[in-house]
Order: sequence, then C-alpha cells, then structure tokens
Amino acid sequence: MDQELEKTLWATADKLRNNMDAAEYKHIVLGLIFLKYISDSFEQLYDKLKEDKLSDPEDKDEYLAENVFYVPPSARWNYLQHQRAKLPTIGKDIDDAMDAIEKDNPSLKGVLPKDYARPALDKKRLGELVDLVGNVGFNQPGHNSKDLLGRVYEYFLGMFADAEGKRGGQFYTPESIVKLLVEMLEPYNGRIYDGCCGSGGMFVQSEKFLQAHGGKIGDIAVYGQESNPTTYRLAKMNLAIRGIDAKIELGDTFHNDKHKDLKADYILANPPFNISDWGGEQLQDSHLWKYGVPPVGNANYAWLQLFINKLSPNGTAGIVLANGSMTTNTATEGEIRKQLITEGLVDCMVALPTQLFFNTQIPACLWFLARNRQNHNLRERSNEILFIDARKIGSMTSRKNKAFSDEDIAKISEVYHNWRRIGGNYEDIQGFCKAATHAEVEANNYVLTPGRYVGTEEIEDDGISFEEKVNALSESLKSHFERSIELQERIKNNLFKVGINI
Repeated sequence: MDQELEKTLWATADKLRNNMDAAEYKHIVLGLIFLKYISDSFEQLYDKLKEDKLSDPEDKDEYLAENVFYVPPSARWNYLQHQRAKLPTIGKDIDDAMDAIEKDNPSLKGVLPKDYARPALDKKRLGELVDLVGNVGFNQPGHNSKDLLGRVYEYFLGMFADAEGKRGGQFYTPESIVKLLVEMLEPYNGRIYDGCCGSGGMFVQSEKFLQAHGGKIGDIAVYGQESNPTTYRLAKMNLAIRGIDAKIELGDTFHNDKHKDLKADYILANPPFNISDWGGEQLQDSHLWKYGVPPVGNANYAWLQLFINKLSPNGTAGIVLANGSMTTNTATEGEIRKQLITEGLVDCMVALPTQLFFNTQIPACLWFLARNRQNHNLRERSNEILFIDARKIGSMTSRKNKAFSDEDIAKISEVYHNWRRIGGNYEDIQGFCKAATHAEVEANNYVLTPGRYVGTEEIEDDGISFEEKVNALSESLKSHFERSIELQERIKNNLFKVGINI
C-alpha cells in the first residue's frame, strides 16, 4: 500500500512540474515535504501540551526540550494549505514561513529553500502542490504522518535522482547499494562518518539497520561533510525528518576538513568517481598520504587514504569506487594499492553489476577496509582478502536501471560475515567468492579484480555428449536455413502477385 501511495504522489507531483527541470523542481517539492513534516511534528506536541493545564503550547522551550522544531502560527501547514494555497501570494507566504522557522530554530539557519515567490514559478500549480503534500497525513493504520513523510521524502530523492540522470548521482546513492554496505559493515554502535555524504542516505540506512536489529538511534553518532551547498541542505532536511541528530558540515573535505580529529568506527561513502579537479596539486605534502602521494589527475586513492586516516583502531570502511581503482598502475596508484594490501588494510572486494547507478555507466566496485584484522572479536584474517564477484546478481527495475533485492543483499553479506566470523563455516564458491592469500594477490601483480580470483562458475553436466550437442546444433541450423528459404519464396510470390518481379 505504501509503495502505491509513493508512486501515486510522485506521478501527481511530476505532472505539476510542467516544463520545469527536475533539478530545480526537487527543491520546491522536498522543501514542502519538510515543511509539512515539521508542522505535523509540532501539531502533535502542541495538542498534547494544550491538554496539560500546566503547559503553554506556544512556549518554544517546551518544543526544544522534546527535540521538536517550533513552528510559528504563520508557518503552520493548516494555515498555509487552507487559508493561503489558493491565493496568488502563496509563494511569498511559503518563503516567509521558511524564514520564520529558521529564525525560531537556529539549527535550520540557511537550510530551508526560500525561492517560492519567484515569478517563473506558477502559483496555481504551487497551490495544487501544497494540497497534494497536505494529503500526506492520512493516518493509515499502523502509520503516522511523520513516518509516511519520511518515506515519501526518501522515495522522492531517489525519483529525482533518476529524473536528473547524471546530475542526480551527485546527491544520491541508489538504496540497494547503500543497504548492501550497511548490511556488510553492521554499524550497531559507535561513530559513523561519510566525508562526501550527499543527501545523507548512508546515515538513514544505518538508522534503519539499527532499528531492524533492536538498537536505539542514540547508539550511533553521525558525522558527515558535503561540499555542494544545495546537496548539503537536502541532507540536513533528510536527517531532520528521520530525527537523526547528525553533525553535518559544509565544505571541501580535502581542503577544509571539518572533522579533523574524528576517528570513526564505521565509514560508508560513495565519493565521486575519478575526479580530476580535487586540488591535489595543493596537497602534495599532506599528512594523509601515508601510503603514497595520489596522482593530481584522479582522487580515487586520495579518498581511500583520507578514509583510512579517519578510521579508529578497530574501525571498518565500505567505499564505492570505479572499477579502475582495482587495477590501475597510473602514476603512484599501483604502488599505493600494493602498500594497502601488504599493510593488511584491504579486507574484501566486491565487483558490482552495471546499471546500478543513475549517474554513470562506469562499472563500480566496493572496497572494504579494516584497521584491525587480527583481534577484533572476529577471525584472524590478516593474510587474506575476500573476493566476491556480484556482477551477475541483481535484476532490472526499469528499462535502464538494476537493483539488488533483499535476497541478493543477504547472499552477498552472509558470505562476508561467514568469512570474518569465528566458526563461520565459510567456503569458496566457484565463480562467486574466493578467500585469496596475499601471496596469490602478489602473484597477480596486486590486482584486486574479484573475477581474477573466483574463476568461472561450474557448469553442471547435463549428461549429453559433445557429439550429440554438435549434431543437435547442426539440425537446428539446417531447420532455420530451410525455413528462411521457404519464407523468401513466399515473399517473392506475394510480390509477383502485385506486379513486382524479383
């Protein structure tokens, strides 16, 4: 039911955007969903305080104490929807509402979109959009308005990423990839970090994992950084909707690290692939390059070393990178990879299928790094690397995109857990997974492509001899050829009947 609801809302909202570009439209829609969310949260506590004769429902401190945003009267959703939505001033009214909310809630300063009054935005359609978002409060059994709004926000982020194509990848990592990273790392408690956090999907999925396993959101502390100001605002709203108290900072992680002293227990990240304009020429003497100075023309190995630097003594990381990172010998990259392997930092490599991403057709992989592979409540595996080839896993969800199902995610993550776990009963599976020693990796020139190690899938013997198969194939080809001749003759005869002689 929820999925149908999300699809219906998206179809209606998408219809309302008319000729507006998805990249511009997403801020309008997501800003309204956020406004509706905080207004509903406020109203819920407001009604509770109203019943208590000792409380003042307009006292801002009451909301601060409950970690709920205070919403002034002119910004409350009921007022905007029922008294202002049909007026030509609705754009200015929403801008004023966003200003008022930021004034009363300093943590939201500079986060909310405030461009609804611009002349190019059709105010009639904007009013219709307000009505549409206003319907997300249906109080369905087993749900409340806030939960639904959180889901709708998340769903719309993915749909906008799809609609934007290449640009969408700047703020959104497809959900099934994030779920796989989270399921493999199992962030039950501790500090979670993402130095290129986009709209915050890694943190949202970590929170869902925690809830699914009976943990509390207070068991994890979330830290992130994002260099794009508009994406940063999306992340702040996304995490506020989920009630995640995250320390998300704006700025370039390489040149203005806002979490310099942080040592994270888990790192989940999808840095932009192969970026060349990361300012590497200004960082040649950086303390980050313990394993070698990365080339100025590609940031992949800069990201890997930055994340290693951020890991706590027992920390683990899951990082999405382009496939080229597993084999490259450009400039210093091959030597850095060798150092990471020989130092025992590379724990597992996963090759991903194509078409998982909205923004690129570049084949991708997952790097799993671990600071301590000798004694961390897990099996001693410092001389091994697990290789998983998941290129044949996943199914098409649209004409152009693929995703992992929950079963796919469980299949991949269980192999990793069994390999790491003491008494995990891990076994190599031909064509899918292989635990290779460092000596085997060295023999392969420190190439980390899983296909190099797992081999090809074993083909079951069907009991038919080679000679029989050749004969069957010959008969099939002969039959096709005869049918082709017959078809040509029929076409020739039909053309002759209408006066065309071939």
